[in-house]
Parts: sequence; structure tokens; C-alpha cells
Amino acid sequence: MLADPKTYLAPLSEELTKTWPKNRLVNIVCHGHSVPAGYFKTPVVDSFHAYPHLLHRALKARFPHAVLNVIVTAIGGEESESGARRFESEVLCHRPDLLLIDYGLNDRRIGLERAQAAWTTMIQAAKKRNIKLILCTPTLDNGDLIELRKHAIQERALAETFELGLADSFARWEQASAEGTLREALLSQSNHPNEAGHILVVEELLRWFPALRGV
Repeated sequence: MLADPKTYLAPLSEELTKTWPKNRLVNIVCHGHSVPAGYFKTPVVDSFHAYPHLLHRALKARFPHAVLNVIVTAIGGEESESGARRFESEVLCHRPDLLLIDYGLNDRRIGLERAQAAWTTMIQAAKKRNIKLILCTPTLDNGDLIELRKHAIQERALAETFELGLADSFARWEQASAEGTLREALLSQSNHPNEAGHILVVEELLRWFPALRGV
């Protein structure tokens, strides 16, 4: 089953409430493809309106005493096999307290079986180091959603198998569409979210940081 959003990151949230001199540096690493890397309308990279930076700002508003880094190791155009190959040298080296993985859009190029193997490799390597993980299902593009939906289902299953956190961006975008929001209103181009699209991802992520008494 999925981790419990009320408890999974509670120790990390507690760490983020500590004040000097009891606080410490907390690292959140966002690993994936062009979406967390901040690509909007290629070749523009609008990092400050992409979800890693928006998450950083939201967490600092919630935890003003925290010493917090949000580190982006994402590469535009990459799929999870490539991300897994550089996982040790470019991701784990940052000693993350929390790791986000987001490759669903590009993993359609390699298929479900290869994607599952790559995600599993990264998950297992992180868990060996007691790193908390949140898996991110893909944001939508303006094409056919059949294959994208299959990858979202697989990523949900991986989160359940390993009892991890899940930011179900795909579900949030589908919900927005069902409520009448045009997909194009959340996109900066055919396959990259605009700021409104990134905000939906941040809202999914923030529910994993429980409100603590007195904060």
C-alpha cells in the first residue's frame, strides 16, 4: 500500500520546524526529465516557475526556520534508464533527505518493462540509504493519453509495492480536465506544463508535509 501522507514525512516536517542552533541542512532532490528541469516553451528554461522552485518557496513559507535546499538533477529529454545510470554519481551524492522521481512522460519511448526496471533500480538504491521517496506520475501533454495512463498506473503500483509517497500529477490533471479546464490551459507547449500546471504538481507534493501543532 502507499505510505500514509499523515506520517510518512512527519519526521522530516519535524526537522524542518527546528530553529537555530538545533536545525540542520535538509536536501530535497528532484530527479527526472524536462518538466522538473524547468523547460517551458523549448528552449526556454523557466526554473523559477517550475515545481521544484515553487515547492521550495511553499515549504519555506510553511517552515520559515528551515535551512532547505531543493536540488534539481533533471535533464531535458532524458528517460529513466539514463537517469538510473547516473543515479549514484549525480543524485545520491547530494545525500537527499527526500527524493522525487519524475520520468513518466519520456518513458513512453522505452516502454513499461524497461521503465519499471529503471525505476526499481533507483528506488532500491535510495531505500538502502533510508532516503524517503515520492514518485511523480506524469503531467499530461496534448496527445493521446493511452500510453501515458499505462505509465501512471505502473508508477502508482511501484509506490504501493515499496510503500512510498506518490504525487499523482496525472490524476490531478485529469481531474482538472473533467472539471472543464482545457489541457492547453495547463501547457506552455505540447508536452511541457505552464506555471498553472506546475502548481497542480506542487499541491500534490505539499500534502505529504503534514501540518504540525504550533506551526
